[in-house]
Amino acid sequence: MASVKVKFRPSTAGSREGSIYYQVIHGRIVRQIKTGYRIYDTEWDKRTSSVRKQNGTGEDRKRYLFEVAEHIDWDTRRLRAIAAQCERQGGIYSADSIVEKFNGQTDEQSLSCFTQNIIGQLKLLGRVRTSETYTAALSSFMKFRDGHDILLCEMDGNTMMLYEAWLKGKGICSNTISFYMRTLRAVYNRAVEKGLTEQMNPFKHVYTGIGKTVKRALPLKAVRHIKELDLTQKPHLDYARDMFLFSFYTRGMSFIDMAYLKKSDLKNGVITYRRRKTGQLLTIKWERCMEEIIAKYGENATCYLLPIITNPSLDERTQYRNAICRINVALKEVANMAGLHIPLTMHVARHCWASVAKSKNIPLSVISEGMGHDSEETTRIYLASLDTSIVDKANSLILRDL
Repeated sequence: MASVKVKFRPSTAGSREGSIYYQVIHGRIVRQIKTGYRIYDTEWDKRTSSVRKQNGTGEDRKRYLFEVAEHIDWDTRRLRAIAAQCERQGGIYSADSIVEKFNGQTDEQSLSCFTQNIIGQLKLLGRVRTSETYTAALSSFMKFRDGHDILLCEMDGNTMMLYEAWLKGKGICSNTISFYMRTLRAVYNRAVEKGLTEQMNPFKHVYTGIGKTVKRALPLKAVRHIKELDLTQKPHLDYARDMFLFSFYTRGMSFIDMAYLKKSDLKNGVITYRRRKTGQLLTIKWERCMEEIIAKYGENATCYLLPIITNPSLDERTQYRNAICRINVALKEVANMAGLHIPLTMHVARHCWASVAKSKNIPLSVISEGMGHDSEETTRIYLASLDTSIVDKANSLILRDL
């Protein structure tokens, strides 16, 4: 196994800074790696071969020494990781090959850099939503690390359990914790496939399941009540209510599909579009209630049908995300005005349509097709906890006989 040492070479002129370099030793062959880090002789601890971080005469110098020490720590960890990788892969390797990999692939073995590469690839493939999930998971983990990166080979079970505990301490719900863990696990497994680290199962003892959440759906009576609210004096609530109703009218169309629904998708009294989540092609008969909402907001300056992405000069994704945030906030107020006691969101409209369809004994296959699910099994899972009224009635009958 190769060894790595940090060395300091004093300046020949005693009053000037000396230089720090690394030694990579393998098979009695010694190779050096120069660095751009320069410090004075008094700032080097010969006994520990490290920088004296508190030896600066001023705050700026102390900060510089701290940064140098951080860089040295990161560089040496990378060098040892490269050496360990060469050892795992077997075959003949040398001090020269370690140095070559270090100089040519500076940050490939760091979690942040490797994840950013994946994010870049996802964006090129047009998988923007997936890239955002990777970005969110990485951002969360880096906050846990106080901004300090970690090598892929340093991701062990203890680190991930500490991260899980940190998330719980922040009050993060279990499904969100699982979301972050599963995303980071996907990144880690890709790194294992590339041979950047060995499989150490760091996620074995943290939660990566999907807990059952309470699905909130409104009865048709409540949807009708929302529709009949007088919101003429509150245009932002009126707009949010209209977007909610449009989703319900269109069999629970997801908001992202609504945002990117084009004028050209409406032809001969039929909307034809592909779900951005699954790519499934769906067709919906154009109804008068849908037309009333479109007519209410007039002509959109963009190619899109609904007034969600409205400014051609601004980033479309940003407009979509801002719109969903504003609408969901407004829908909470709409719910209060309607006397509802659930957190109303755009996604509730999708649950509503499925629940109402189920209550009218519409076949599962029809509900599945209407919602654009890949299979009826997905629809079963989706409907499983939407409406417990039948079970509640059965329980009441049983309890009456006590």
